[in-house]
Amino acid sequence: MAPIHVLRCCQRGLAWIPVIFIALVVCWSYYAYVVELCIFTIQSIGEQGKFFVYLFFFHLSFIMFVWSYWKTIFTKPSNPSKEFCLPKAEKERYEKEERPESQQDILWRAASNLPLYTRTGAGAIRYCDRCQVIKPDRCHHCSACDMCVLKMDHHCPWVNNCVGFSNYKFFILFLAYSLVYCLFIAATVLQYFIKFWTLCRRKSAENCPKNELPDTHAKFHVLFLFFVAAMFCISILSLFSYHLWLVGKNRSTIEAFRAPVFRTGSDKNGFSLGFKKNIVQVFGDQKKYWLLPVFTSQGDGLSFPARLVNTDVEQPTVTLATDISTSPLSESQNRLLNNEVDANNIGGHVENQTLKSGERDHPESETIIYFDKES
Repeated sequence: MAPIHVLRCCQRGLAWIPVIFIALVVCWSYYAYVVELCIFTIQSIGEQGKFFVYLFFFHLSFIMFVWSYWKTIFTKPSNPSKEFCLPKAEKERYEKEERPESQQDILWRAASNLPLYTRTGAGAIRYCDRCQVIKPDRCHHCSACDMCVLKMDHHCPWVNNCVGFSNYKFFILFLAYSLVYCLFIAATVLQYFIKFWTLCRRKSAENCPKNELPDTHAKFHVLFLFFVAAMFCISILSLFSYHLWLVGKNRSTIEAFRAPVFRTGSDKNGFSLGFKKNIVQVFGDQKKYWLLPVFTSQGDGLSFPARLVNTDVEQPTVTLATDISTSPLSESQNRLLNNEVDANNIGGHVENQTLKSGERDHPESETIIYFDKES
């Protein structure tokens, strides 16, 4: 056991190397910009107006970047609550059972009152043998963190943390402010980069114009600062654009590669509620907090609003209204919307009613659109 424990400690220590690398680069960029550029270079040529403006906006972007990065790293991923754990007696029965069918029967009974609308590709209840919990919708097991993470997006080595429901907004803001930080540095350093580059190519400083920059060690910091900022801008821009697209579609990175499976089959847009509502799901309904790295995401991470996509396969003869595919859950109660045929309506009018996540319905008496629960 001792070698395994030592190995895990070494792995945890090595996992912090990317974070330490980013921290060192950020600290150096602060020194290079504030000291070498603003103090030693800009002030030496008498550009006082630029000095104060550059320092103000630099520190504003720097604070927001560090704040969001800190929150992304040290916000603990959310895990399934105790209600998704099997009772002790059911857990012992599940472990003793050898037939998968019997194990699934135990899981179905335990999940009868849980808001579960997704399933495995084979139509079974999603259960984590490692954590011994029934997986809520959009929950996945992270092998790096060795835990089930609610609305897991991916495990990011650059923050040494799993990005999920609890810190996904912080991760998006971290990408946004890091992009702003790098763009601001690259844009403001460009003119001095060109002057220093020209100065470096000259054989002697005597040939420099009167107002040219002095030939000091600051030029190496400024030249390298521009290259680093431009390089990070290109890499962060692509990643940030991709995650903005995911937010607009209300998908996680895992769901983008493997569509969630509902009662009616897989549907990559199963959790999409429309562009505006998808954004609100991540950033909250109060716009004044959108740009601040404080938690404002909607829901509890255990259940999510989902749209109705298809009719139940067991009731193929009923024609439903064409606009039911956009009906979402209530954002405060996380309820599943369902369509029920009114048998007493002579004209065959379809009436929308709300179906609570814990209720059971009978297909022999009505037509239901299912997500995950067996009737």
